[in-house]
Amino acid sequence: MRRPVLRPLACLAACLLACASHAADAEGTLARGHASYVLNCSGCHLPDGSGKPEAGIPDMRATVPKLLATPAGRAFLVQVPGTSGSALTDAEIAELMNWMLPALTGRRDIAPFTTAEVTRYRNDKLDDVAAHRAAILGNTR
Repeated sequence: MRRPVLRPLACLAACLLACASHAADAEGTLARGHASYVLNCSGCHLPDGSGKPEAGIPDMRATVPKLLATPAGRAFLVQVPGTSGSALTDAEIAELMNWMLPALTGRRDIAPFTTAEVTRYRNDKLDDVAAHRAAILGNTR
């Protein structure tokens, strides 16, 4: 008579472990993305994303939401030389973006970057970063 009770309990335990594992994986991915930002981006963009506008380094808290308004802006976030030319793998850049976007914009409705998407954007290099950014932002005001 114990068997019918043990099976549902075993299934419940397996589900709980799978959920905990998934949550730990997601938390680890966010932690790695944050660490990549600190190590690769915060030197110029500062830990809070405020940048140095007087030196031509935009405040990402204000700029990123505008860039996300268009597919070209989303691609631009990966194509900028500091990202596309970094030593990070495409998967690490996706983790970085997936941490950065909600952390700096406060939005949770942003579609996550995939490794394949990063690869596609990263291979399309920009010639004039400032002009490209201005063209994108000019279309979102």
